[in-house]
Amino acid sequence: MSPEQNGGTAAPRTLADDLRARDDSALAELLRIRPDLLSPVPNDLTQLATRAGTRASVVRAVERLDRFALQTAEAIAVAPDPCPYETLLGLLRGDPDRVEGPGDPARHVAGELPRALRTLRAQALLWGGDDRLRLVRTARELLTPSPSAPSPTGLGPTLAEATSGMSPGRLQDILANAGLGPTHDPVSALAALTDLFTDRARMAGLLDEAPPESLLMLDKLRWGPPYGSVHADRPSPPVTWLLDRALLVRSSARTVVLPREVALHLRGGRAHRDVEPVPPPLMPRREYPPETADATAAGQVLSALGTLEDLLADWESDPPSVLRSGGLGVRDLKRTAAVLDVPEPVAAFWIELAYAAGLLAPDGEADEVYAPTPAYDDWLRRPAHERWAHIVVRWLTGTRVPALVGARDAKGRALAALGQGLDRGLTADVRCRTLTLLTALAPGAAPAQHSVLARLRWEHPLRGGSAPPPGTETPPTAGASEEPGPADMRAQLAESVLHEAELLGLTGRGALASYARVLLSTEAGAGARTASEVAALEATASEASALLAPLLPEPLDHILLQADLTAVAPGPLERPLAAMLNVLADVESKGGATVYRFTPASVRRALDAGRTASDVHAFLAAHSRTPVPQPLSYLVDDVARRHGRLRVGAASSYVRCDDEALLNEIMADKRSAALRPRQLAPTVLASALPPDQLLAKLREMGYAPAAESDEGDVMITRADARRTPPRSAPDPVPDGPPVPDTALLTAAVRAIRAGDHAATAEHKPRQPGGRAPRPRSQGGEPPRTTSADTIATMQSAVLSGDAVWIGYVNADGAASQRVIAPVRVEGGFVTAYDHTADEVRTYPLHRITGAAELADN
Repeated sequence: MSPEQNGGTAAPRTLADDLRARDDSALAELLRIRPDLLSPVPNDLTQLATRAGTRASVVRAVERLDRFALQTAEAIAVAPDPCPYETLLGLLRGDPDRVEGPGDPARHVAGELPRALRTLRAQALLWGGDDRLRLVRTARELLTPSPSAPSPTGLGPTLAEATSGMSPGRLQDILANAGLGPTHDPVSALAALTDLFTDRARMAGLLDEAPPESLLMLDKLRWGPPYGSVHADRPSPPVTWLLDRALLVRSSARTVVLPREVALHLRGGRAHRDVEPVPPPLMPRREYPPETADATAAGQVLSALGTLEDLLADWESDPPSVLRSGGLGVRDLKRTAAVLDVPEPVAAFWIELAYAAGLLAPDGEADEVYAPTPAYDDWLRRPAHERWAHIVVRWLTGTRVPALVGARDAKGRALAALGQGLDRGLTADVRCRTLTLLTALAPGAAPAQHSVLARLRWEHPLRGGSAPPPGTETPPTAGASEEPGPADMRAQLAESVLHEAELLGLTGRGALASYARVLLSTEAGAGARTASEVAALEATASEASALLAPLLPEPLDHILLQADLTAVAPGPLERPLAAMLNVLADVESKGGATVYRFTPASVRRALDAGRTASDVHAFLAAHSRTPVPQPLSYLVDDVARRHGRLRVGAASSYVRCDDEALLNEIMADKRSAALRPRQLAPTVLASALPPDQLLAKLREMGYAPAAESDEGDVMITRADARRTPPRSAPDPVPDGPPVPDTALLTAAVRAIRAGDHAATAEHKPRQPGGRAPRPRSQGGEPPRTTSADTIATMQSAVLSGDAVWIGYVNADGAASQRVIAPVRVEGGFVTAYDHTADEVRTYPLHRITGAAELADN
């Protein structure tokens, strides 16, 4: 027997009885790990047990089992019902005489089996004592083998099931061929065969007589699937030898099946080929000094913040359109990837992260576009480490999967960035769990990716793991461009997590940063789902960001100008300096230092934004630690001298210039044919093109025109910082019902206990001379008594202090049963302590359908 004994209590007859014997903490734990049982709160323990046995709820619970708990349930499903503990131990460990080497996982089965049974019991998938272990019927049906749903163990039906319907004469022939004496009925014949197949020595003797070809066939079916095809009329001699001894049994004209007892003998008593009682260890891929990992991760933090700023700065001036079906178009994704200088999948990640963090959203206008939100401005004003904490919390708690962008859904439609269909409920759990696993490694150690994936598969093999839940249909194999099915989703999520964590600076060179360990060291980091858990995670993220702050360099207020018309920013720049430099120059390269290049177009951009040549010279002199190179000064003066000599306005459009020679030059230029110019006056040209297109064409030809207002003034063409109306970040898609908090669990357990007390307690008849209440029906109907009997019962309970079982109909007409302790009866009302609600309440007597005293326990 296992260490878990029943303490001498009576064996439960049903799951409801088993739940009734559990204490309140065990019931609360059941409701916490299976929150779907709380919608709505069950009336009593019988209803709770019924709900816990529904197929949808059982499938959800089975999906959350770890590998060994699942293997334990699978072994119980193929064992006799009920299953003794020693039988289960044998199915998982194999024959006791097997030699277990140091690396044999079966060595750990005996030590880990009690834990697996506790897991199954805690989830109400298993009930009964260790001498009579029983799976919930629905779970057994899911895991029991059948031709339409083979067992995960690869075992076939029992001999009795396989030979069902076989003629008695055929059974007698099989007994004779197996060397057994004849019997008087099929039942004893099957019993004799079963005894033979489960006797190790006798079965070994029978197989010693088998032809080698027959043994080879048995070996092919040993680990499953247990079904094989044969010739309908003339099976081969090796197959005939097996059929004649029921080592194989026909399941149809062309199909044979290997009986479960035979397969277990061939396997050495084991139900599984590979038993996994302990989780696979995490293997370090490489180890770095912790300081190296932290420095690399901090550098990635700066890069991440800079990339998000570049993305949103581009979208505030050139916002992409929202597709009619929702989401971002492929062209806009490609353009954004080019702006950020990253591959398209990485660009999709940054776009989705900004959306999840509430930094961008659709603007809701008629021609809807994506643009930064007002929250983006608030985010920009915060220090770098606080901005990082904000986006990391939204990433950890988010459920959108950027890696799915470009895949196709079940209807063959492409999934677009920012579109529908990217939410996966288990995303937040996988992200937090994957990173939490890294905390088990030594600081600076980078894990081998295959070991992380193996560990996650062990913890939840069915929940987006290696196989769909037993008894469910397997979707058709998807093509390379299709969305991954449940079998691949968890692995793909884990791979994405490791990559995205590196992009965000949670890891450096694959090793978890020290400040990220703080973020994941509390329960909040294990998968925040409720508002209180998210708030706790935000507080922890604030602590982590405080540790990150010293690792980030202080923003610089200077640049280094060079003679080749470039400027080097040796680190992150202060925001006003960076904003002006982004207008005045183009980013040429990024890294530890950012290189900017000054060009005529970039200088003209600054002039278009309202800066003057003197402003630019003053800016460069004030912020450069090196002298301003003469070529850069000449470039600024030359562009400023030519800037605005041409004026473009609306006629359809026109060009105005005081220099007649310059207009004549444009008219004579062959490239101006596309402008279709027409000279209206010596200083004015007209064009059929709109003003914005005319400006662009003239700039392509090498001129520096400026836009002109209706009043004739130069228009400043600084791009407006487009913002959406206030928007909130998208809500994550929940992965099933929300996890109840402690207060709700306590109240739910109290209500279930009280309802169960009311539904199961025996009630006393009235004293002699009074009318006895109507007996409670099997359906749990509330008592029904006359008004006089109800008042008498209440008054008697007030004097005795006993609890009373009542039926009550509320103002909405909903009937319920309650257990109350009456305190006062007067004025048509009864004041009592309600055990169900755990508070004193007042009930109108006319709403009480009946009352009965509870029997003494």
